[in-house]
Amino acid sequence: LLDSFILWGFFAFQRTNTIGTSNADFPLADPGMYQLDITLKRGQNLAARDRGGSSDPYVKFKIGGKEVFRSKTIHKNLNPVWEEKTCILIDHPREPLYIKVFDYDFGLQDDFIGSAFLDLTSLELNRSTDINLTLKDPHYPDHDLGTILLSVLLAPKEEQREVTMLMRKSWKRSSKFQPQSLRLSDMHRKSQLWRGIVSITLIEGCELKAMDANGLSDPYVKFRLGHQKYKSKIVPKTLNPQWREQFDFHLYEERGGIIDITVWDKDAGKRDDFIGRCQVDLSTLSREQTHKLELQLVEGEGWLVLLVTLTASAAVSISDLSVNSLEDQKEREEILKRYVLRMFHNMKDVGFLQVKVIRAEALMAADVTGKSDPFCVVELNNDRLLTHTVYKNLNPEWNKVFTFNIKDIHSVLEVTVYDEDRDRSADFLGKVAIPLLSIQNGEQKAYVLKNKQLTGPTKGVIYLEIDVIFNAVKASIRTLMPKEQKYIEEENRLSKQLLLRNFIRMKRCVMVLINAAYYVNSCFDWDSPQRSLAAFVLFLFVVWNFELYMIPLALLLLLAWNYFLILSGKDNTQHDTVVEDMLEDEEEEDDRDDKDSEKKGFMNKLYAIQEVCVSVQNVLDEVASFGERIKNTFNWTVPFLSWLAIVALCVFTVILYFIPLRYIVLVWGINKFTKKLRSPYAIDNNELLDFLSRVPSDVQVVCIYFFNSHIVVNLTLD
Repeated sequence: LLDSFILWGFFAFQRTNTIGTSNADFPLADPGMYQLDITLKRGQNLAARDRGGSSDPYVKFKIGGKEVFRSKTIHKNLNPVWEEKTCILIDHPREPLYIKVFDYDFGLQDDFIGSAFLDLTSLELNRSTDINLTLKDPHYPDHDLGTILLSVLLAPKEEQREVTMLMRKSWKRSSKFQPQSLRLSDMHRKSQLWRGIVSITLIEGCELKAMDANGLSDPYVKFRLGHQKYKSKIVPKTLNPQWREQFDFHLYEERGGIIDITVWDKDAGKRDDFIGRCQVDLSTLSREQTHKLELQLVEGEGWLVLLVTLTASAAVSISDLSVNSLEDQKEREEILKRYVLRMFHNMKDVGFLQVKVIRAEALMAADVTGKSDPFCVVELNNDRLLTHTVYKNLNPEWNKVFTFNIKDIHSVLEVTVYDEDRDRSADFLGKVAIPLLSIQNGEQKAYVLKNKQLTGPTKGVIYLEIDVIFNAVKASIRTLMPKEQKYIEEENRLSKQLLLRNFIRMKRCVMVLINAAYYVNSCFDWDSPQRSLAAFVLFLFVVWNFELYMIPLALLLLLAWNYFLILSGKDNTQHDTVVEDMLEDEEEEDDRDDKDSEKKGFMNKLYAIQEVCVSVQNVLDEVASFGERIKNTFNWTVPFLSWLAIVALCVFTVILYFIPLRYIVLVWGINKFTKKLRSPYAIDNNELLDFLSRVPSDVQVVCIYFFNSHIVVNLTLD
């Protein structure tokens, strides 16, 4: 309260000394009527917060208590130059712009440098203004903390005036019948939809700066376009790393945007070293064409080689329930034609997804008034759209339709419900995760909301109706390609229960091999004469008649055997209660960690130990998941993948039966040796590992497939 009072006093003092029109004189406008263009130019004489007498400053912009922009970090500089631009849609200029400057500390809490307010009502409309803001700290008002230079342009959004007026009129009419208001105007809704796709292939780095004592580096690259971020893999001990990674960004601005690229050297147990940075101005690149860029690093040595392609927007949309693409017969035929007839056109466009977010019931009360302000976030991999907010309601109705392009049929649709809080980040209310292959088209279903870890139900139910149309051939081919990585993923943290769980999972996989070895050894020891005799006869028959094609044939027979067991109802595969119990224990530990996180700040100082433990934890998870994925392929956990495996094994069996092994090895070797010559920038991949990455592990089966099968309620519609 004292901090808030000091900030309010400081803001009031600054407002009384501002030259310009006051709020009372400022013309009233409709919500979403103003666009604020800000150029963060530079800082001067910032306060030092590091031991070396320097700082690593970055800037945050806040309006109405919510963060709307965060700049890049300028390392070891008290006079940083950012030259970053951002565009913000605001309801009314009476909301001040709050500027906060921090010093970035890797692994620790960032240090506060200073803050300032900008009264937007003092700005002249449609005129760019340079503003020099003095940073202050309410606790130390006499300290000189430096200044921030901005260029600000405030302009009304004329093109949406009519739309906003219509929304206000329709809201006034509807408010007599239902106590809810729309948070998102049409302009806000359009701002969610991307206008294009930026496809980036990180090829290599050349002659990078050596940052380690051995004269080498462990480089990785960070990309950022607006709020979208991507981090490459780490290539150890090299100054000429080969990454060969491909990813996509969404392009929201018509004029393009600027991609910020920084190169870092990974150091275990301490802050990573900064190698250099560069930028890509997308407005200078032509569309529908692949550009090879060699970017020289600034503030460092060496350069990066990229391939950048700008393409038109994918078919994503947000509409009301009355506007339904699949109910329009012409549009439905066009969609079916696109995915059924055009078999090999645009292999990345696998299918079409339509999600109707209808309503929710009995949500958790997140506010002190016993109500919530819920809104929904619909995510498919890196595609993310959201509904409007329904205020003060535990049974909201959204009635929105979202459409997405499907890049990978093995993706999981996530629908998360949040409570909007004006002065802080949104509160989590519940979440559902639905594999696309488990969706039954055209059925409205009630899904019980689950916790963040998807390990158990929370309060509330959400009603969804989902339709999926996809091309099976494209989906099968896409399965053998690298899986798309999510940009926004929680950082791994050390967890005793998670470490124990991964150890037990790996132990169970190893025990399968050990038990198989014991079984074979028992046959050699003639513990059971009948079994040993049968094994001996089978051994003689197989070895005498063995051909290479029998290996995929044996795997094919195993798949067929398990399939017939499932059909006959004799499948003895039991639900993994061990994993489920451990997930519940992990959830309890997460709750304790959340409560005690502030008291355990010293854990940040043990970062080196934690990183080693997290690495061991992740290795255990990868080894255990690999074995579980192989098992689940043969157990028909995902029938689509098992059928795909059958087709592949049949093809391999026929090839090995009719074609001598030497010719197969010859073709394989020629392909490997000439691949770089035929396609210099091809991304290396392993089709078998890419296939297995789509098969769920036992943990994923428990979290997504098992829980969904138990908590989904079918609704009969008149």
